[in-house]
Amino acid sequence: MSDSERPLAVYGAMAANLVIAITKLAAAGFSGSSSMLSEGIHSLVDTGNQFLLLLGLKKSRKPADESHPFGHGKELYFWSLIVAVALFGIGGGMSMYEGITQLLHPHPLSDPFWSYVVLAVAFLFDGISWVIALRVLLPDIRKDGLRKMLTTTKDPSVLTVLGEDTADLIGIAVAFTGIFLGHRLHSTRADGIAAIVIGLVLAAVAVFLIYQSKRLLVGESADAGVVESIRAAAMAVPGIERVGRPLTMHFGPDEVLLNLEVHFQPHLAATELSAAVDRLEHTIRDKHPEIRRIFIEARALCT
Repeated sequence: MSDSERPLAVYGAMAANLVIAITKLAAAGFSGSSSMLSEGIHSLVDTGNQFLLLLGLKKSRKPADESHPFGHGKELYFWSLIVAVALFGIGGGMSMYEGITQLLHPHPLSDPFWSYVVLAVAFLFDGISWVIALRVLLPDIRKDGLRKMLTTTKDPSVLTVLGEDTADLIGIAVAFTGIFLGHRLHSTRADGIAAIVIGLVLAAVAVFLIYQSKRLLVGESADAGVVESIRAAAMAVPGIERVGRPLTMHFGPDEVLLNLEVHFQPHLAATELSAAVDRLEHTIRDKHPEIRRIFIEARALCT
């Protein structure tokens, strides 16, 4: 995934959510619908979240310095965690609170016409944003399958946009159902229950995103296929007798640290040993350009 594709998906989502948030909140004011207000809060939180993702993307590109010798790549993982927590606490919490308030202290619903119009427009814009995020992730989905991509991806920015947009689309359907049933049955309970369901959907998506950010923040290794490829590439280099388990860690979606223990064949000359190390590094970087830093422990030097 290129560096230009990530901000494109985030910018698209932020623009869509800002327009949608304004229209949803206006419709909530006209209709008095709790589920519509929940959707407006949801879209407003999403807009702020996309701003935080852009901040994380910008900070993660800062070059390495004395206090951060491996760079600032994990800034993206940190801000993705903040986004997930905000989605859980503000989006999910306030939506459920508004729904419970509607159930305990119901207020009548007015004409739902503008609510339906806004929900239709929101579904269109959120759908476009969802498709943009999906297209960015499509190569990984085709390669690994949807389930594996969701659980092993190292790029939380586009995954967060996709998760939020999925929650948006589900929330719109739930809000429409709540408003429709509320007016059809002349009851505010359906509207309140819809707001609670929207909050639960947001909370579920947030918990998933929190888990994803956590595994990356604590230092997850590269995919098993990449690790095995490194080992195979090392064993193919002339002069190498045995290779230890490659130790890898992601510092960003496209930035991996590699520590590799290599046992060279006995009696190699110093020049041959140096050439083998250079060949090994070039081979690994050619196959996996995301591996930016390589540390090789040459055990044969100690024998």
